[in-house]
Amino acid sequence: MSRVAGAVHVVATDGPAGRAGLTATAVTSVSDSPPSLIVCLNAASRTAGILEANGAFSVNTLAAGHVAVARHFSRSGLSMDERFAHGEWRQGPGGAPLLVGALARFALKVQDLRQVGSHFVVVGEVLAAEAGADAEPLVYHRRGYRVLHDTEHT
Repeated sequence: MSRVAGAVHVVATDGPAGRAGLTATAVTSVSDSPPSLIVCLNAASRTAGILEANGAFSVNTLAAGHVAVARHFSRSGLSMDERFAHGEWRQGPGGAPLLVGALARFALKVQDLRQVGSHFVVVGEVLAAEAGADAEPLVYHRRGYRVLHDTEHT
């Protein structure tokens, strides 16, 4: 799977069970009626259990300038407060944290959550979607962050 390039997102949650977030590439759209996304999270992660308990979360699609945010949200040794110290965050519908300056921001409520092997597959119904910065996306490929090069205009 390291050969499969993927957009980089921060999946975040906040609510009665606390605030948590992690970096993820396993995010995709499911349906436009109702609008929904799928997110796959390692079931052993701190964030997965907190997200399940809160019942709401966000997906924040990172721009090329968010490498530091991506790295901090992927480091297991950092506290959640240390992770959220990177980037500017605001509360979205349902209470989930939204990253200011993200390419796209989705506020979601958990519609379905089931364990498949080592991961939770979470279906989230979109409560709100926002287009953000018009910038190059951050991509993860071969175990590193990459920025796309525009071959159309070179």
